[in-house]
Amino acid sequence: MVIWPCMLKLDGDDELIYLHSEQEFIAECHELILSENDFVIDSCGCSYLIQSNSSKLKLIKTERRLIVDQVSELIRAHEFQKATLCLTKIHFSTVSDAIKSLTY
Repeated sequence: MVIWPCMLKLDGDDELIYLHSEQEFIAECHELILSENDFVIDSCGCSYLIQSNSSKLKLIKTERRLIVDQVSELIRAHEFQKATLCLTKIHFSTVSDAIKSLTY
């Protein structure tokens, strides 16, 4: 079961997309050209591949589980491309806190 909110990690891009709910996931992904290597990370660090069958999107849980340090690194790369924050100040206690930081 996916624990929302989540973030979408696009293959080959440091940009991360905050996803508040399944409905937002569906809306965002219908606007994108998805790669088979794009994935979603939920608030517990679980990783999901995105399966697209005709007009339906489905999240398929993988064995990969990211820890807070791994998610923090993704967020640092995301913020680096925006050049708006001091990267050394980016630290989180939980994966959920890290994902929620994308709303700011």
